[in-house]
Amino acid sequence: MAERIEQDFQGYTEWRESLRAAILDFQEWLRRNDVSEPQTDRRLEDVLGHLSDDRLYIAFVAEYSRGKSELINAIFFSGTGQRVLPSRAGRTTMCPTEILHDPEEDPGIRLLPIETRKTGTSIAEYKGYDDEWTFVPLDPANPDQVADALGAVAQVKHVAPAEAQSMGLHIAAEQDDDGLQLNEDGEVDIPRWRHAIINFPHPLLEQGLVILDTPGLNALGAEPELTLNMLSAAHAVLFVLACDTGVTKTDMSVWKNHIRSSGNQANSGLLVVLNKIDTLWDELRDADEVDREIQRQIDDTARVLDVSPDRIFPVSAQKGLFGKVRRDERVLKQSRIGELEAALSDTLIPAKHDIVRENVQQELSDIERNMRMVIAQRINGVQDHVSELENLNSKNVNVIGDMMAKVKEDKDRLEKSLRRFHATRSVFAQQTNLLYTHLNLRNLDSLIAETKKDMAISLTTSGLRSGMDRFFDRGRKAMGEVSSQAREIKELMDGVYRKFQEEHGLAKIKPGTFSTRKYLRELDRVQKRHQEALSGMSLMRTEQGTVIRRFIDSSVAAVRKIFSAANRDADNWLKTIMAPMESQVREHQVQLRRRLESIKRIHKATDSLDERMSELTAVEDGFRDQSRKIDALIMEIDSRLQDSTASGRVEDEDNDISKFDVVELDRNQA
Repeated sequence: MAERIEQDFQGYTEWRESLRAAILDFQEWLRRNDVSEPQTDRRLEDVLGHLSDDRLYIAFVAEYSRGKSELINAIFFSGTGQRVLPSRAGRTTMCPTEILHDPEEDPGIRLLPIETRKTGTSIAEYKGYDDEWTFVPLDPANPDQVADALGAVAQVKHVAPAEAQSMGLHIAAEQDDDGLQLNEDGEVDIPRWRHAIINFPHPLLEQGLVILDTPGLNALGAEPELTLNMLSAAHAVLFVLACDTGVTKTDMSVWKNHIRSSGNQANSGLLVVLNKIDTLWDELRDADEVDREIQRQIDDTARVLDVSPDRIFPVSAQKGLFGKVRRDERVLKQSRIGELEAALSDTLIPAKHDIVRENVQQELSDIERNMRMVIAQRINGVQDHVSELENLNSKNVNVIGDMMAKVKEDKDRLEKSLRRFHATRSVFAQQTNLLYTHLNLRNLDSLIAETKKDMAISLTTSGLRSGMDRFFDRGRKAMGEVSSQAREIKELMDGVYRKFQEEHGLAKIKPGTFSTRKYLRELDRVQKRHQEALSGMSLMRTEQGTVIRRFIDSSVAAVRKIFSAANRDADNWLKTIMAPMESQVREHQVQLRRRLESIKRIHKATDSLDERMSELTAVEDGFRDQSRKIDALIMEIDSRLQDSTASGRVEDEDNDISKFDVVELDRNQA
């Protein structure tokens, strides 16, 4: 496909797969050469899993009738030759819609009934209950069937005003007010569905793109999960305005309440789209005059929204779609859709590159350090043994006996150290249990239940807000206690490491740390979004009281998600905190065993000193070759991390590494 965004997205996918291939080669080489260990292998599996399951999220946000669905059609679905998402005058997307591809599922639309809004259960939770959704199959080979089926996202139903209010939907008091309008029968039209998930086999979606299409302000404001979770998690947000309306009051409401308050991640990838510039095209006005009018609207929009003009893109989505489908280059150029696609690609792809690059580098730096430590320890062990043998006269039986006694003494001392270490495990377990107590989700659930109980009897908006403030404060306090407990565990392990290093000459490394800063920042971010979203709301209006409680439920769910992440990360930290030392001790045990066996063989005169030293020199050369191979593999991974055009696999050089690999060494020296 020729479009810029499709080309760049394909390039990103190839880069990701190339990086994954290099990491896979690294993992396989470590396994073949007995350099890996369970914790290292697990961490590499996690990195590979994240690269395989990588997704890019783009959110489109606008009031209704801004041409948002048509814009999605023009950018992503023009290759089908027709509109995929319904697009017509008035409201089209009536419920939040995720568009993605899941090869594990059949193509189709999953629709969550609007009535589920009454339960207080989040959309994320409902995703785990298939029987709550209505499924509409899609036939990708039949564009007409797809277009007809996707009309479901625009379906409405007629209900009494009280029913709509019970779901948190606002009824307009006057004809010109925001909100749902009464029809001739005294009822209101509400969305039939609360949420839609479209599974569609499109090339970009197959590569991990996820599109979030949001409805207008009424539905958006009533679905707090969009503001608190979905929009803030998007890698790019496109805020769509219309040239024929300018920035309206409701546009500003969406901008302030749902875009600017959705978090730094969304704002860093934020683009403003000034759609429907074709309404300015006029045969009685020349092109320069039209361009000046468009520029004036850009400047006005930039001033009102307080954004840089270079973040605002004037387009005609309808003409862009027409130009692509009919292959009319003149109309396509006039639509300016290409400039927006280039900007979206320039915003989205580099941002995602940076996220992946940072995560992979962080994991690999720890793994690389551990691998280098293992190889260095093996080399040092061989060198120490060679030094012993160089000072040895093979006929001096007494000296050989002294060497055997020394190795046995070292071995006994190590075993005593290990027994002491096992005794400290009980202290480690106690401190670990205390840390888990502060992160325990059952305790958090009890706090949630207590908070909701206190707030249920509150008759004022301020009472609800103060209750939520107390909830966030207690969440922060728990994280503070986690941080304190993690420091105690770290100090305990620092002492254990130091003792082993002093007694056995192990490498001077320190156990890793566990920081709660990112969880505290996330708690602050959720609280800020919660407060901003609820500013100006009042329990005096029935539907706003419902919305407030729904925002509370969504905020609580977001906090629980933060604690779940902290639990998972703490668990990984506790599993890996002793890994470097255990690896060193394991290597030290192997080296002591090898030294003892080597001396025994010389003592029995089964090997000459020269033969044994020659063998050890070859062993050391093999370890140094392995160190160089690790350098090469890490450099290859780093090269692909930095170069988005890298592709291919690392050449297998194992046959040229050494006469001995570690597996063979173990066999020869046992």
